[in-house]
Amino acid sequence: QVQLVESGGGLVQAGGSLRVSCAASGRTVSDYTMGWFRQAPGKEREFVAAISWGAGITNYADSVKGRFTISRDRAKTVVYLQMDSLKPEDTAVYYCAAKFRTTAQHMGVRPPDYWGQGTQVTVSS
Repeated sequence: QVQLVESGGGLVQAGGSLRVSCAASGRTVSDYTMGWFRQAPGKEREFVAAISWGAGITNYADSVKGRFTISRDRAKTVVYLQMDSLKPEDTAVYYCAAKFRTTAQHMGVRPPDYWGQGTQVTVSS
């Protein structure tokens, strides 16, 4: 079992920055690749970014490349998503996710094993 708790969402103006965090707990957290997904109103949930615990290999959706940065603190078992140059279309509920023994490049291919409760990010124009 892996528990994921997000924090850090909020309201920001277009062009601004925001960082969301995901605290992961469980006996075998290091066996999981971590990622962020988002779901905007009326749209399907989509992959945003992923990172492996060990080597820190990352993967990003094309829509956020160059603007978002995923990172992890292995000691604290926390994953971060730093979001810069935010756009109104980034408005969504952001979900932390974990998938057992996959790679960052495959994180968005199959549904994750665990989800956090989500945190709202709203970007005003």
